[in-house]
Amino acid sequence: MLAAAAAIPKAASASHCPALVLNADHRPLSYYPLSLWSWQDTIKAVFLERVTILEEYDRVVRSARFEMRLPSVVSLKTYIRPARRPAFTRFNVFLRDQFECQYCGDPKDLTFDHVIPRSKGGRTTWENVVTACSPCNLIKGGRMPNQAKMHPRIRPHQPTVMELREHGRKFPPNYLHESWADYLYWDSELQLDGPHSGGP
Repeated sequence: MLAAAAAIPKAASASHCPALVLNADHRPLSYYPLSLWSWQDTIKAVFLERVTILEEYDRVVRSARFEMRLPSVVSLKTYIRPARRPAFTRFNVFLRDQFECQYCGDPKDLTFDHVIPRSKGGRTTWENVVTACSPCNLIKGGRMPNQAKMHPRIRPHQPTVMELREHGRKFPPNYLHESWADYLYWDSELQLDGPHSGGP
């Protein structure tokens, strides 16, 4: 395989050279987790003509037949339509609740809680499941919110794709290459110039 034949300097391992993957409209496929491909998968997609290279690393990958700079940002040539509704998963519940216990605000040791306990007829739905830390989950147990005097800070609801996307942008990954900045934040709200803005 092409990727298997290519060699990259040891100083630049695959984990150090991921490519940011954008949709055909130049927006990331996802913000959290950030849509990244390994350099091997990216090069494979380039040679299969599935992506366009927008930015590159300074590092070069070589094989017996070719040499190229590693792509740092690529865009798909075919637009992928985003899902209309986010999947109901534990991760997306955490993301909706911004990775905080909905009873005390603690961001550690998170699990999820049925607001109306299943033993009381509560269902496993967006509207009845919230993020909770293990201590709060244990304290509440199988009691109703009024009995436990524990109510979620934010009313549980089915989030929109846009809501999860905006929440995800608040939790940037540990590694962000400088070449990605324009593609991650280009649609951020800009500060208006004013008489006291300090502009020219």
